[in-house]
Formats: sequence, structure tokens, C-alpha cells
Amino acid sequence: MSRLIPTRRGLDRLINFSDATVAIAITLLLLPLVDAAADARADHVWEFLAEHRGTLIAFVVSFAVIARMWTMHHRLFEVVRSYSPTLMRINLVWLASIAFLPFASNMLAAAGQSAAARVMYIGTIAVSSLMFALMEARVLRDPALRTDEGRGELRPANSWLTFGAVLLALILTIAVPTPGIWWLLLLVPAGWASDIIERRGRRARWTDQADTTA
Repeated sequence: MSRLIPTRRGLDRLINFSDATVAIAITLLLLPLVDAAADARADHVWEFLAEHRGTLIAFVVSFAVIARMWTMHHRLFEVVRSYSPTLMRINLVWLASIAFLPFASNMLAAAGQSAAARVMYIGTIAVSSLMFALMEARVLRDPALRTDEGRGELRPANSWLTFGAVLLALILTIAVPTPGIWWLLLLVPAGWASDIIERRGRRARWTDQADTTA
């Protein structure tokens, strides 16, 4: 088997393929609503929206999840200058979770009262969060994969806190299923904690730089 030799063209193809997969996943989220709209009548719009409320909520939540995941992915690859077979494999698993999310979202909309549908939905987000955290950890550990200033732009605490919050939401969904996907609101305090850690890290870096130049 020939050894993979990373190139700039290869990195561009990796990023473009990732962006295209995310774009297709977002499009697939909307297809059930597009299909259902064919049966809508002008004098029953509000009834139609009420009837498909679950699908609408699932679309909004899933769009927000995918958008956040893509934003984090975009931020990470802004500082990536090369790739490795390991990074590429982790990215492919991340993409698989993103591509699967529309199916999990539609299952949630169709069977929202099913514990299995909720577990599958939150579990998919947990896999996506874990894969991103692993990608960022890989880039953080290997200076050959990132730009010289890239280390300061990475936020591993945010990635692992996000995964931890989603994993806790998954466990609580199994143990206490009544709130359902509302357990994902645990991401809010996780974001607050991440911001606090990031601010402390910036202050520590500024202090170190000041001591160095003094």
C-alpha cells in the first residue's frame, strides 16, 4: 500500500468534501417539509403548521446543531495547514454523523415520544461532538498539521465540554426520559464554562508574554 503524501490540493479537497457533505445534510433536513408543503391549502396554513410542528422543531434544532458543528469545523481548519491519515479518518467519521443527523431528526419528528428516537438523535450529536474534539486534539498535538499561530486559536476546552454536555444529556435522556431533547440545554452552561476557561487562558498567555518582554 502506497503511503499517503499530504498536499495542499489534498487538504483543499478534504475541506471541500466536508463542506459539501454538511450542505447536503442541511438540505435533507428541509426535504420532509418541502414534500409536506405540497398538501398545504391556502385557507389552512396555520393548521398545516400545527400538524407539522414536530418536523419544524426538529428542523430548527438540527439546523442549529449542524450550523454550530460546521462553524467549529471551519474554525479548526482555518489553522490547519496539512493533514494526516488519522485526521482524515476522524473527519470521515465526523461527516458520517453529520450525514446521519437528518435521518435521526426525521425519526425524532415522526416518533418524538419514542425514547429510542431521542437516544438515537442525541447519540448522533454525541458522536459528532466526540469526533470533532478528537480532530482538534490531533491538530493540537501535532505542530506539523497547523500554522505557527494556530495553537492559540484552538479551543479544546470548548470541544470537550461540548462533548461532555451532550454525553450527559444522552445519559439523562435514558435515565430520565421525560424532558427528552431538552436535556441538550446543558450545552448552555457548558458554553459558559468554556468562555470562563478561555478568558483565563488568554489572561495567562498575556501575563506570560508580559513577563517575557519585561
